[in-house]
Amino acid sequence: MTIDVPQEILDALTDVDMPRLPTEPAPSEVIRLAGVEVPIYRAGCVVVGSGAAGLRAAVEMRRRGDDVVIVSQSAWGGTSACSGSDKQTLHTANTADQGDNYKAMARAIRSGGAMDEDTAYVEAVGSSRMMASLQFLGLPLPQDPLGGTLRYQTDHDEVGRATSCGPRTSRLMVKVLAEEVIRLGVAFYNQTTAVKILTGGDGDDRHVVGILAMRASDRTEENPLGIALFVSGVIVLAAGGPGELYRDSVYPNGCFGSLGLALEAGVELVNLTESQFGIGTRREGFPWNLSGTYVQAIPHIYSLDSAGAEHHFLAQYYRTTQELASNIFRKGYQWPFHATRMLDFGSSLVDLAIASETAAGRRVFMDFNRNPLSVPGDLPFSLERLDEDVREYLGKAGADQDMPIDRLKHMNPLAIELYRRYKIDIAEEPLEFAVNNQHMNGGIMVDTWGRSNLGGCYAVGEAAGTHGVTRPGGAALNAGQVFGTRAGEHISASRRAKRHPTGDIADIAEAGIADLLAGLRKESPLTVKSIRLAVQARMSEKAGIICDQEGVGRALVEARKLNAEIRADGIAYGRAAEAVRGVQWRHMALASEAVLSALDFFIRNGGGSRGARAICDAKGESLPLASAGPLQDYRFRKEREVHRKEQIVVRLDGDEIRLSTRANRTFDESARSFFERDWPAWLTGRIYDLDVGKRGCQEPESLREGSMG
Repeated sequence: MTIDVPQEILDALTDVDMPRLPTEPAPSEVIRLAGVEVPIYRAGCVVVGSGAAGLRAAVEMRRRGDDVVIVSQSAWGGTSACSGSDKQTLHTANTADQGDNYKAMARAIRSGGAMDEDTAYVEAVGSSRMMASLQFLGLPLPQDPLGGTLRYQTDHDEVGRATSCGPRTSRLMVKVLAEEVIRLGVAFYNQTTAVKILTGGDGDDRHVVGILAMRASDRTEENPLGIALFVSGVIVLAAGGPGELYRDSVYPNGCFGSLGLALEAGVELVNLTESQFGIGTRREGFPWNLSGTYVQAIPHIYSLDSAGAEHHFLAQYYRTTQELASNIFRKGYQWPFHATRMLDFGSSLVDLAIASETAAGRRVFMDFNRNPLSVPGDLPFSLERLDEDVREYLGKAGADQDMPIDRLKHMNPLAIELYRRYKIDIAEEPLEFAVNNQHMNGGIMVDTWGRSNLGGCYAVGEAAGTHGVTRPGGAALNAGQVFGTRAGEHISASRRAKRHPTGDIADIAEAGIADLLAGLRKESPLTVKSIRLAVQARMSEKAGIICDQEGVGRALVEARKLNAEIRADGIAYGRAAEAVRGVQWRHMALASEAVLSALDFFIRNGGGSRGARAICDAKGESLPLASAGPLQDYRFRKEREVHRKEQIVVRLDGDEIRLSTRANRTFDESARSFFERDWPAWLTGRIYDLDVGKRGCQEPESLREGSMG
């Protein structure tokens, strides 16, 4: 059996051209604030970010007649448009064979713990509608001859709910949604970086009144930094995750997310202890996850030291060639590092071994022109000597070719083609890779409609902390679409975005601009480069897959010190573009302190190893074994069951990070809807929970009729 796909089909799934942006609307006025001539833009809602989740929210609002605009640091330059893997996964309810059970799917989504049960059900039940709507827009999800969607098994997925368009699933999602946004006439402001959320009111009545941005096209002699004001009572934060937080990262360059931006505005965050790490090529070259068929082809993995000597390092961890090769294969659907998979010679020993080689200064490679070398003293590699689950998969795939490159070419020729697009031919030369940070499961705390604790502020996509400790592969793409839809529906139901506000927020805006400018000082000893190096080194070395209480505690002290220095001295800049980066790195330094604070809190309160991190402890109950003997340096704590039932909440109080815990929201699986009883709640909008004054659902006085300035 061979796969024969014409080159033009491979090209269409690999080279995905994005639509041209429409002309930007002009500002409604220009006024002088804090000594700067500031252009004013008005909108019913501002979506911050142009990834798949933000575009979905904008589409849903515009379809319902809302006045919505999108602001983006770099259109089509974020994670959704630029990331992927061998066959990038979308995780939805199974629409083939016997269908699916939404409640069972919800249990699977939240099985890692520390996730709201109602959110998991929302993601499960919303997935069918989400997938159908994407197909309607033109997303080419594969089908069998009778219309069933083709499925496969992915990580944390025991049923097989995964599907894929190939390596560029999320980019194709962005493409079809962007085309719909443009067709609907949604205004789009590119090269526009949100830098400060403006709020009015006090206490529980605090609400969004606008957002400050920095725009290259608005730079003038009277406004050298290009500061712009978007007046709006509703914002949707959809700027993705904090990709710049780690040095070892598979995020595209320049992905800052919005955690620091949200913290400064008083927005609460949750589950910052939970991330995903896995093997991939770094962003210094071409950032890409090496999951699925890349490892299911079972290439040889080795390292090179500074003298160029080759090391077959995995042989120090696994007892037999069969065990070693089978666990390389399993990284295909057990891609994220998981602490418990270091036990019993599991697949996460591969991650640990690679991270250890990298820490020792060695470079690690995959060679698709060699099968794995044998473990010394054992039999050589053979496709006949693999664990049963591995042999069964390769047999069904027809992947019985002699060499890894031929098995990969047979199972997924797009995987090879994609790297060639970036001048890397894995059919000819080994591929360098490492263990990288890939996804933030935590983020802004939201309810089942995407609302945060700040009135008028919603969050969707990776910006929202809707995931728990683990999630099935591809569940994040699904969650972004489901919550983008629900946030759009809720905003429209509130009627707050039907027209742009005309109220006067000059005093609030002027204070915000003055505060922004005070943090940028040309004479500051703190530079963007120095902050970046400090933050990324600290996070990669002390808050990666291997952590301990002392190391995290020291890192937190250093993070607090850095933020105190930033508050005291500001951040230096030369050109205007450096000022934008200065604000973003202030936000990233704050996000770093927030993550370390949550992690330190978790560990000090007895938190154990789960998901992305092993919490190493000399008294830990779990001891990974290697072929050479016990790995005493990596003895780790077990997870405590009580921690699966709660989440750590983070907020900024003045200059101090405050932490607390809350129980996971529950979902009553025994509850049943009844049409005649429940239909009125839908007809009247009661399902949206729009109590007057709740979370800013009533238009605030500051945004009603009046003039700006």
